Amino acid sequence: MLSKSIFLCLAISILDGASAAPSAPPGPPSKPSEIAREWWRDSFIYQIYPRSFKDSDGDGVGDLKGIISKLDHFVDLNVSAFWLSPIFKSPMVDFGYDIANFTEIDPIFGTIDDFTKLTEEAHKRGLKVILDWVPNHSSDEHPWFAKSVKRIKPYDEYYVWKDAKIINGTRHPPNNWLSIFLGSAWEWNEERKQYYLHQFAPKQPDLNFRSPALRKEMEEALLFWVNRGADGYRIDSIIFMYEDAQFRDEPVIPNSGKPADDPGNLRHIYTQDLNETYDLLLSWRKLLDSVGGEKRIIMSEAYTSLPNIMKYYKYGSNVPFNFMFVTGLNNRSRAIDFKRSIDGWLNSIPKGDYIANWVVDNHDNPRTATRFGTARADQTSMLAAILPGLGVIFNGDEIGMEGLDIPWDQTVDPQACYAGPDRYKAVTRDPERTPYQWDNTLSAGFSTNKTTWLPVNPNYKTLNLAEQKRVQSPTSHYHIHKKLIALKQHPVAKSGSTEVILVTENILGVVRRLPNASPLVLLINFLDQPIKVDASAWMNIPQDMTVYVASNSSGIPFGVHLDTAALNLPASASVILT
Repeated sequence: MLSKSIFLCLAISILDGASAAPSAPPGPPSKPSEIAREWWRDSFIYQIYPRSFKDSDGDGVGDLKGIISKLDHFVDLNVSAFWLSPIFKSPMVDFGYDIANFTEIDPIFGTIDDFTKLTEEAHKRGLKVILDWVPNHSSDEHPWFAKSVKRIKPYDEYYVWKDAKIINGTRHPPNNWLSIFLGSAWEWNEERKQYYLHQFAPKQPDLNFRSPALRKEMEEALLFWVNRGADGYRIDSIIFMYEDAQFRDEPVIPNSGKPADDPGNLRHIYTQDLNETYDLLLSWRKLLDSVGGEKRIIMSEAYTSLPNIMKYYKYGSNVPFNFMFVTGLNNRSRAIDFKRSIDGWLNSIPKGDYIANWVVDNHDNPRTATRFGTARADQTSMLAAILPGLGVIFNGDEIGMEGLDIPWDQTVDPQACYAGPDRYKAVTRDPERTPYQWDNTLSAGFSTNKTTWLPVNPNYKTLNLAEQKRVQSPTSHYHIHKKLIALKQHPVAKSGSTEVILVTENILGVVRRLPNASPLVLLINFLDQPIKVDASAWMNIPQDMTVYVASNSSGIPFGVHLDTAALNLPASASVILT
């Protein structure tokens, strides 16, 4: 749930004994039968932002029945699963990331019966359903919080409470911790006469996982949805799960140049990446495995250092999200930057049968077409397809949706609202959350209502799924993504060796090889002008190869033969050859 800008301002976490060392992790999956149960291998997972996907009742907000009506879209794409951003009961202060009941569906999305219908219909189609799990905090409207305020046991310890610091007779927060949403991470509660911690908005009090009773409640909630058809979870903001038990001030970064209320002023050694987090994750892994049946996936969101991310593999996360394409690289990054980042990830994965993953986009960061430019909108999806492991795309990637510039008076993202009119554009997540563009009818076919919770991008008249599905546009973003998702099942893509090559200063190459098989080859031109290259010599590939797929703006037809010894790469083009 963190934006790119917030990620960039977070200091690298340094564990200096602020928390106990985690338990010894389990080994990687090793038995063929165990690996076979991991249905997500060599596939793509599709993220849905439910408010913006499909509105079935005309209220301008997407819902579960709308998703049910579009399940065949995922079948047509051939993704293995879809992941739903939060659909639980919520006041919607942070659009579902402030949960008021972990075992109820919010009425704006539908009912538990609707969720049951969704999982049943998805499973009939061979699709898995992944829920967004938001364990760091609840809404302050959760019944637990009301009881905690009144010190009713055991709820009195469900949240992180601390006495005020009194200086010269004046009440102050317990320490200098700052919220991701700017300002102090502490909020005074007059009834309890204590401060509570909120690492996000004031209406999102942090849960206290040092409470055994709270941990038990959350375990029961996890099982509640598994018993109703959920095939796994994406764990939100996992790095914030524990805080220093001594509540020490965090070190100040000298001369940061940031406003006083910005969390980028602090080194977050006491509020992020504490060791207890890994033990908690491992307990959830064991809990989900105890249910039996098909393996449940755990995907974890951790905007943190590479060594910290890699530890999640060993403690139960099947997919510790790799955000290099989302936050680590941008339209100023060079071919060598991509090579170093990709090599760094692949070389850091623990030994064993752990798999890589490549996140193309999500609901918290500018869309790939915005980050890299429309000419390179397919580039990261093509990398995610040819590189080993799992790809994750966000609704709209498959048609090249672009972020919409939302003016201040239409801004609804709380993170942006807290930042104010002068700073909101640096943190707003509204542009990437606009409604899905199904066709060129009213509200892009998303709703029968001309007013939607966020405005529809005006380019929907020409940029929409219906237009791209037409036979006349075989090189549309949609057809490209279908071919990319299918590529994951290619034997060379599944099992071949991987070489990431700096072909020239401005051309990145990826080669996948298997003995006695033709290689798969990706070439990316990082310049906005054409380049001619002898790829055959530099990459040790056949001279005559066929275009499997090329980026939408490249103008390269699919299926044509190319001479790789004298390869002309159009400006900003990406092409996969077989």
